Amino acid sequence: MQTSVTKRGQTVIPAAIRKRYQIGVGVHLVWLDDGETIRVVPVSDDPIRSLRGLGCGKKMTERLLEERKKDHDREQRL
Repeated sequence: MQTSVTKRGQTVIPAAIRKRYQIGVGVHLVWLDDGETIRVVPVSDDPIRSLRGLGCGKKMTERLLEERKKDHDREQRL
C-alpha cells in the first residue's frame, strides 16, 4: 500500500490497515524513527503494553551509546 503526503504534512491510513489494527477516530499514533526506518504504532489505553517488545534483540544499549557518540561528535563540530 502506498499513500502520499499533502502540503500540510498529512497522509491517509489505508482502510485495510485501519480495520486490521482497529485505528479509529481519536486513536493516537506514535511515530518511531530509528534512523533507518519509520514505524507508526497505535497507542492503546495502556501505552506501555502497546510498545512492549519493540526493542527486543536490537542491542539497545550499544545503539544508544553509538547515537550519543554521534551526537557528541556532531556538537563538537558546531
